[in-house]
Amino acid sequence: MRTPVTIIGAGLGGLTLARVLHVHGIPATVHEAETSPTARAQGGMLDIHDYNGQPAVRAAGLMDEFRGLILAGRQSMRLLDRHGTVLFDKADDGTGGRPEVQRGELRQMLLDSLPAGTVQWGHRVSGVRVLGGGRHEVTFADGATVVTSLLVGADGAWSQVRPLLTGATPAYTGISFVETYLFDADIRHPAAAKAVGGGSMGADGPTPGKGIQAHREKGDTLHTYVTLTEPLEWFAAIDFTDPAAATARIAREFDGWAPELTALITDADTPPVHRPHYALPVGHRWDRVPGVTLIGDAAHLSAPNGEGANLAMYDGAELGAALAAHPVDHEAALTEYEQAMFARSTKVATEAAELYESLTGDNAVGSLINMLTAHKPAP
Repeated sequence: MRTPVTIIGAGLGGLTLARVLHVHGIPATVHEAETSPTARAQGGMLDIHDYNGQPAVRAAGLMDEFRGLILAGRQSMRLLDRHGTVLFDKADDGTGGRPEVQRGELRQMLLDSLPAGTVQWGHRVSGVRVLGGGRHEVTFADGATVVTSLLVGADGAWSQVRPLLTGATPAYTGISFVETYLFDADIRHPAAAKAVGGGSMGADGPTPGKGIQAHREKGDTLHTYVTLTEPLEWFAAIDFTDPAAATARIAREFDGWAPELTALITDADTPPVHRPHYALPVGHRWDRVPGVTLIGDAAHLSAPNGEGANLAMYDGAELGAALAAHPVDHEAALTEYEQAMFARSTKVATEAAELYESLTGDNAVGSLINMLTAHKPAP
Protein backbone atom coordinates (compact mmCIF):
# COMPACT_ATOMS: atom_id res chain seq x y z
CA MET A 1 0.00 0.00 0.00
CA ARG A 2 1.23 3.53 -0.77
CA THR A 3 0.09 6.83 0.70
CA PRO A 4 1.25 10.34 -0.22
CA VAL A 5 2.22 11.27 3.37
CA THR A 6 2.85 8.63 6.03
CA ILE A 7 2.99 9.91 9.60
CA ILE A 8 4.26 7.69 12.41
CA GLY A 9 2.71 8.68 15.75
CA ALA A 10 -0.70 10.08 16.70
CA GLY A 11 0.51 12.52 19.32
CA LEU A 12 -0.22 16.23 19.15
CA GLY A 13 2.45 16.90 16.52
CA GLY A 14 1.47 14.11 14.16
CA LEU A 15 -2.22 14.92 14.42
CA THR A 16 -1.63 18.64 13.86
CA LEU A 17 0.34 17.82 10.72
CA ALA A 18 -2.43 15.50 9.49
CA ARG A 19 -5.07 18.15 10.15
CA VAL A 20 -3.16 20.97 8.41
CA LEU A 21 -2.55 18.69 5.42
CA HIS A 22 -6.27 17.89 5.38
CA VAL A 23 -7.12 21.61 5.42
CA HIS A 24 -4.93 21.98 2.31
CA GLY A 25 -6.45 18.93 0.59
CA ILE A 26 -3.38 16.72 1.01
CA PRO A 27 -4.15 13.14 2.08
CA ALA A 28 -2.17 11.52 4.87
CA THR A 29 -2.30 8.40 7.01
CA VAL A 30 -1.21 8.33 10.65
CA HIS A 31 0.04 5.03 12.09
CA GLU A 32 -0.16 4.75 15.87
CA ALA A 33 1.14 1.96 18.10
CA GLU A 34 -1.62 2.38 20.67
CA THR A 35 -4.71 0.28 20.01
CA SER A 36 -7.26 3.09 20.46
CA PRO A 37 -7.55 6.75 21.47
CA THR A 38 -8.28 5.65 25.06
CA ALA A 39 -5.61 2.96 25.37
CA ARG A 40 -3.45 5.15 27.61
CA ALA A 41 -3.98 8.19 29.83
CA GLN A 42 -2.79 11.26 27.94
CA GLY A 43 -1.14 13.13 30.79
CA GLY A 44 -2.20 16.33 32.49
CA MET A 45 -2.62 19.95 31.55
CA LEU A 46 -0.79 21.89 28.88
CA ASP A 47 -0.37 25.63 28.56
CA ILE A 48 -0.79 26.43 24.88
CA HIS A 49 1.26 29.48 23.99
CA ASP A 50 0.19 32.41 21.87
CA TYR A 51 3.48 32.35 19.89
CA ASN A 52 3.63 28.68 18.81
CA GLY A 53 0.90 26.33 20.07
CA GLN A 54 -1.99 28.66 19.28
CA PRO A 55 -0.74 29.60 15.80
CA ALA A 56 -0.64 25.84 15.11
CA VAL A 57 -4.24 25.50 16.26
CA ARG A 58 -5.15 28.46 14.07
CA ALA A 59 -3.45 26.87 11.05
CA ALA A 60 -5.54 23.78 11.74
CA GLY A 61 -8.71 25.90 11.67
CA LEU A 62 -9.70 24.85 15.18
CA MET A 63 -9.53 28.00 17.33
CA ASP A 64 -13.23 27.96 18.24
CA GLU A 65 -13.00 24.35 19.37
CA PHE A 66 -9.79 25.13 21.27
CA ARG A 67 -11.38 28.00 23.17
CA GLY A 68 -14.04 25.61 24.37
CA LEU A 69 -11.35 23.48 26.06
CA ILE A 70 -9.70 26.26 28.07
CA LEU A 71 -9.88 25.86 31.86
CA ALA A 72 -10.55 29.30 33.31
CA GLY A 73 -8.29 30.45 36.13
CA ARG A 74 -5.57 27.85 35.59
CA GLN A 75 -2.95 30.38 34.50
CA SER A 76 -2.64 31.55 38.11
CA MET A 77 0.69 30.69 39.68
CA ARG A 78 2.15 30.62 43.16
CA LEU A 79 5.59 29.83 44.57
CA LEU A 80 6.10 28.62 48.14
CA ASP A 81 9.03 27.78 50.37
CA ARG A 82 9.24 24.39 52.05
CA HIS A 83 7.40 25.72 55.11
CA GLY A 84 4.37 26.61 52.98
CA THR A 85 4.96 30.37 53.05
CA VAL A 86 3.73 32.02 49.84
CA LEU A 87 6.58 33.91 48.16
CA PHE A 88 4.86 34.78 44.88
CA ASP A 89 1.21 34.71 43.91
CA LYS A 90 -0.14 35.76 40.52
CA ALA A 91 -3.86 35.49 39.77
CA ASP A 92 -5.22 34.55 36.35
CA ASP A 93 -6.94 37.69 35.08
CA GLY A 94 -7.77 36.13 31.73
CA THR A 95 -5.23 38.15 29.75
CA GLY A 96 -2.32 35.69 29.82
CA GLY A 97 -1.02 34.16 26.63
CA ARG A 98 -0.77 30.59 27.92
CA PRO A 99 -4.26 29.20 28.55
CA GLU A 100 -4.41 25.72 30.06
CA VAL A 101 -6.20 22.74 28.54
CA GLN A 102 -6.24 19.03 29.26
CA ARG A 103 -3.84 17.18 26.94
CA GLY A 104 -6.33 14.38 26.31
CA GLU A 105 -9.08 16.80 25.29
CA LEU A 106 -6.71 18.65 22.96
CA ARG A 107 -5.73 15.38 21.32
CA GLN A 108 -9.37 14.36 20.95
CA MET A 109 -10.16 17.72 19.33
CA LEU A 110 -7.54 16.98 16.68
CA LEU A 111 -8.74 13.40 16.21
CA ASP A 112 -12.33 14.59 15.75
CA SER A 113 -11.19 17.00 13.03
CA LEU A 114 -9.75 14.28 10.79
CA PRO A 115 -11.60 12.13 8.24
CA ALA A 116 -12.52 8.65 9.44
CA GLY A 117 -9.72 6.17 8.89
CA THR A 118 -6.92 8.75 8.90
CA VAL A 119 -5.44 7.19 12.05
CA GLN A 120 -4.57 3.52 11.85
CA TRP A 121 -4.53 2.21 15.44
CA GLY A 122 -2.48 -0.74 16.67
CA HIS A 123 0.26 -0.14 14.09
CA ARG A 124 3.48 -0.48 16.08
CA VAL A 125 6.55 0.04 13.88
CA SER A 126 9.05 -2.81 13.95
CA GLY A 127 11.37 -1.57 11.21
CA VAL A 128 11.93 0.99 8.46
CA ARG A 129 13.81 0.22 5.23
CA VAL A 130 15.27 2.58 2.62
CA LEU A 131 14.11 1.68 -0.89
CA GLY A 132 15.88 4.46 -2.77
CA GLY A 133 14.58 7.46 -4.65
CA GLY A 134 13.21 8.96 -1.43
CA ARG A 135 10.93 5.97 -0.82
CA HIS A 136 10.78 4.01 2.43
CA GLU A 137 9.07 0.82 3.55
CA VAL A 138 7.65 0.74 7.07
CA THR A 139 7.01 -2.67 8.64
CA PHE A 140 4.62 -3.09 11.57
CA ALA A 141 4.62 -5.63 14.37
CA ASP A 142 1.76 -7.58 12.76
CA GLY A 143 3.77 -8.02 9.56
CA ALA A 144 1.90 -5.40 7.52
CA THR A 145 3.95 -2.95 5.47
CA VAL A 146 3.47 0.45 3.87
CA VAL A 147 5.63 2.07 1.19
CA THR A 148 5.73 5.85 1.10
CA SER A 149 7.54 8.62 -0.74
CA LEU A 150 7.19 10.95 2.26
CA LEU A 151 7.72 9.60 5.78
CA VAL A 152 7.36 11.76 8.89
CA GLY A 153 8.52 10.55 12.29
CA ALA A 154 6.21 12.03 14.90
CA ASP A 155 6.87 9.12 17.23
CA GLY A 156 8.45 10.83 20.21
CA ALA A 157 11.57 10.36 22.28
CA TRP A 158 12.37 6.83 21.16
CA SER A 159 11.51 7.36 17.51
CA GLN A 160 11.82 4.41 15.14
CA VAL A 161 12.21 6.84 12.23
CA ARG A 162 15.06 8.93 13.68
CA PRO A 163 17.84 6.40 12.83
CA LEU A 164 17.19 7.04 9.13
CA LEU A 165 18.50 10.56 9.69
CA THR A 166 20.88 10.53 12.65
CA GLY A 167 22.60 8.29 15.15
CA ALA A 168 21.78 10.62 18.05
CA THR A 169 19.90 9.05 20.97
CA PRO A 170 18.36 10.65 24.06
CA ALA A 171 20.46 10.76 27.25
CA TYR A 172 19.26 11.03 30.83
CA THR A 173 19.47 14.61 32.09
CA GLY A 174 20.03 13.66 35.72
CA ILE A 175 16.59 14.96 36.73
CA SER A 176 13.37 13.00 37.23
CA PHE A 177 9.78 13.61 38.18
CA VAL A 178 7.79 11.33 40.43
CA GLU A 179 4.17 11.78 39.46
CA THR A 180 1.10 11.51 41.73
CA TYR A 181 -2.57 12.57 41.69
CA LEU A 182 -5.06 13.69 44.34
CA PHE A 183 -8.72 13.58 43.32
CA ASP A 184 -11.63 15.72 44.62
CA ALA A 185 -8.97 17.69 46.43
CA ASP A 186 -11.09 20.54 47.76
CA ILE A 187 -13.17 18.08 49.77
CA ARG A 188 -10.76 15.21 50.44
CA HIS A 189 -7.43 17.07 50.66
CA PRO A 190 -8.34 20.69 51.59
CA ALA A 191 -4.96 21.72 53.01
CA ALA A 192 -3.08 20.55 49.92
CA ALA A 193 -5.71 22.14 47.67
CA LYS A 194 -5.31 25.47 49.46
CA ALA A 195 -1.53 25.29 49.11
CA VAL A 196 -1.74 24.67 45.37
CA GLY A 197 -4.32 27.41 44.79
CA GLY A 198 -6.28 27.82 41.60
CA GLY A 199 -3.60 27.04 39.03
CA SER A 200 -0.01 25.90 39.38
CA MET A 201 2.25 25.79 42.41
CA GLY A 202 5.97 25.27 42.88
CA ALA A 203 7.74 24.73 46.18
CA ASP A 204 11.48 24.56 46.76
CA GLY A 205 13.72 23.89 49.71
CA PRO A 206 17.38 24.27 50.62
CA THR A 207 18.59 21.37 48.46
CA PRO A 208 19.19 22.35 44.80
CA GLY A 209 17.26 20.32 42.27
CA LYS A 210 14.63 19.10 44.71
CA GLY A 211 11.07 20.42 44.80
CA ILE A 212 7.36 19.80 44.56
CA GLN A 213 5.23 21.15 41.71
CA ALA A 214 1.50 20.71 41.24
CA HIS A 215 -1.28 21.75 38.85
CA ARG A 216 -4.97 22.04 39.56
CA GLU A 217 -6.59 20.16 36.71
CA LYS A 218 -10.21 19.63 35.73
CA GLY A 219 -12.59 18.45 38.45
CA ASP A 220 -10.43 19.59 41.42
CA THR A 221 -7.71 17.09 40.57
CA LEU A 222 -4.21 17.96 41.81
CA HIS A 223 -1.47 16.58 39.55
CA THR A 224 1.88 16.59 41.31
CA TYR A 225 5.41 16.39 39.90
CA VAL A 226 8.02 15.75 42.57
CA THR A 227 11.40 16.88 41.22
CA LEU A 228 14.49 14.92 42.24
CA THR A 229 18.01 15.25 40.88
CA GLU A 230 19.32 11.72 41.27
CA PRO A 231 20.96 9.11 39.01
CA LEU A 232 18.81 6.40 37.48
CA GLU A 233 20.40 3.87 39.83
CA TRP A 234 18.92 5.74 42.78
CA PHE A 235 15.42 5.28 41.40
CA ALA A 236 16.12 1.67 40.40
CA ALA A 237 16.70 0.90 44.09
CA ILE A 238 13.08 1.93 44.83
CA ASP A 239 10.43 -0.74 44.35
CA PHE A 240 7.74 1.18 42.49
CA THR A 241 5.67 -2.03 42.32
CA ASP A 242 5.12 -1.51 46.08
CA PRO A 243 3.27 1.84 46.12
CA ALA A 244 3.35 2.26 49.91
CA ALA A 245 7.07 1.62 50.15
CA ALA A 246 7.85 3.82 47.13
CA THR A 247 5.70 6.64 48.50
CA ALA A 248 7.40 6.46 51.87
CA ARG A 249 10.86 6.51 50.25
CA ILE A 250 10.07 9.55 48.12
CA ALA A 251 8.38 11.37 51.01
CA ARG A 252 11.48 10.82 53.18
CA GLU A 253 13.34 13.19 50.85
CA PHE A 254 11.02 15.94 52.08
CA ASP A 255 11.24 15.44 55.83
CA GLY A 256 10.65 18.76 57.56
CA TRP A 257 8.54 20.23 54.77
CA ALA A 258 5.07 21.60 55.47
CA PRO A 259 2.48 18.80 55.79
CA GLU A 260 0.19 20.42 53.22
CA LEU A 261 3.05 20.01 50.72
CA THR A 262 4.15 16.50 51.64
CA ALA A 263 0.48 15.45 51.52
CA LEU A 264 0.77 15.79 47.75
CA ILE A 265 3.01 12.73 48.01
CA THR A 266 1.81 10.81 51.04
CA ASP A 267 -1.95 11.22 50.46
CA ALA A 268 -1.85 10.44 46.75
CA ASP A 269 -4.78 8.55 45.26
CA THR A 270 -2.52 6.90 42.67
CA PRO A 271 0.76 4.97 42.96
CA PRO A 272 3.85 7.10 42.40
CA VAL A 273 5.26 6.88 38.86
CA HIS A 274 8.89 7.58 37.97
CA ARG A 275 9.26 9.89 34.95
CA PRO A 276 12.95 10.31 34.06
CA HIS A 277 13.88 13.23 31.82
CA TYR A 278 15.81 12.50 28.65
CA ALA A 279 17.11 14.92 26.03
CA LEU A 280 18.79 14.93 22.65
CA PRO A 281 21.96 17.03 22.30
CA VAL A 282 21.29 20.76 22.18
CA GLY A 283 21.45 21.87 18.56
CA HIS A 284 20.67 18.37 17.26
CA ARG A 285 20.32 18.38 13.47
CA TRP A 286 20.97 16.18 10.47
CA ASP A 287 21.80 16.40 6.79
CA ARG A 288 18.87 16.32 4.37
CA VAL A 289 17.79 12.76 3.57
CA PRO A 290 15.28 12.43 0.70
CA GLY A 291 11.72 11.53 1.60
CA VAL A 292 11.89 11.62 5.41
CA THR A 293 11.86 14.09 8.29
CA LEU A 294 10.99 14.39 11.98
CA ILE A 295 8.76 16.59 14.13
CA GLY A 296 8.37 17.14 17.86
CA ASP A 297 10.33 15.10 20.40
CA ALA A 298 11.55 12.78 17.65
CA ALA A 299 13.46 15.77 16.27
CA HIS A 300 14.43 17.80 19.33
CA LEU A 301 13.61 16.14 22.63
CA SER A 302 14.60 18.32 25.57
CA ALA A 303 14.00 18.33 29.31
CA PRO A 304 10.49 19.51 30.26
CA ASN A 305 10.33 23.26 29.82
CA GLY A 306 6.71 23.98 28.90
CA GLU A 307 7.53 24.06 25.19
CA GLY A 308 7.52 20.41 24.07
CA ALA A 309 3.87 20.02 23.09
CA ASN A 310 3.72 23.53 21.68
CA LEU A 311 6.80 22.96 19.52
CA ALA A 312 5.47 19.62 18.29
CA MET A 313 2.21 21.21 17.18
CA TYR A 314 4.06 24.14 15.60
CA ASP A 315 6.39 21.73 13.77
CA GLY A 316 3.35 19.89 12.42
CA ALA A 317 1.67 23.08 11.28
CA GLU A 318 4.84 24.47 9.67
CA LEU A 319 5.62 21.23 7.87
CA GLY A 320 2.05 21.04 6.63
CA ALA A 321 2.22 24.61 5.35
CA ALA A 322 5.56 23.95 3.62
CA LEU A 323 4.17 20.87 1.86
CA ALA A 324 1.13 22.84 0.76
CA ALA A 325 3.40 25.59 -0.59
CA HIS A 326 5.52 23.06 -2.55
CA PRO A 327 2.98 20.44 -3.66
CA VAL A 328 5.19 18.85 -6.29
CA ASP A 329 8.58 19.39 -4.67
CA HIS A 330 8.71 17.57 -1.34
CA GLU A 331 12.44 18.13 -0.98
CA ALA A 332 12.04 21.91 -1.18
CA ALA A 333 9.32 21.68 1.49
CA LEU A 334 11.39 19.48 3.79
CA THR A 335 14.47 21.68 3.41
CA GLU A 336 12.50 24.82 4.19
CA TYR A 337 10.83 23.20 7.19
CA GLU A 338 14.00 21.66 8.64
CA GLN A 339 16.14 24.77 8.46
CA ALA A 340 13.54 26.81 10.35
CA MET A 341 12.88 23.97 12.80
CA PHE A 342 16.58 23.51 13.60
CA ALA A 343 16.92 27.20 14.47
CA ARG A 344 13.87 27.43 16.72
CA SER A 345 14.45 24.11 18.49
CA THR A 346 18.08 25.00 19.22
CA LYS A 347 17.00 28.32 20.69
CA VAL A 348 14.41 26.63 22.91
CA ALA A 349 16.78 23.85 24.01
CA THR A 350 19.48 26.39 24.88
CA GLU A 351 17.04 28.43 26.93
CA ALA A 352 15.77 25.26 28.62
CA ALA A 353 19.30 24.26 29.62
CA GLU A 354 19.90 27.72 31.07
CA LEU A 355 16.58 27.57 32.93
CA TYR A 356 17.37 24.18 34.41
CA GLU A 357 20.76 25.43 35.55
CA SER A 358 19.15 28.34 37.36
CA LEU A 359 16.36 26.21 38.83
CA THR A 360 18.77 23.64 40.24
CA GLY A 361 20.96 26.30 41.83
CA ASP A 362 21.04 27.46 45.43
CA ASN A 363 18.26 30.03 44.96
CA ALA A 364 15.88 28.33 42.55
CA VAL A 365 12.70 30.03 43.78
CA GLY A 366 14.38 33.42 43.79
CA SER A 367 15.61 32.86 40.23
CA LEU A 368 12.12 31.89 39.10
CA ILE A 369 10.51 34.89 40.81
CA ASN A 370 13.05 37.18 39.16
CA MET A 371 12.27 35.61 35.78
CA LEU A 372 8.51 35.95 36.26
CA THR A 373 8.74 39.58 37.35
CA ALA A 374 11.53 40.70 35.02
CA HIS A 375 9.17 42.41 32.57
CA LYS A 376 6.71 43.64 35.16
CA PRO A 377 6.32 47.44 35.00
CA ALA A 378 7.51 49.34 38.05
CA PRO A 379 4.73 50.51 40.40
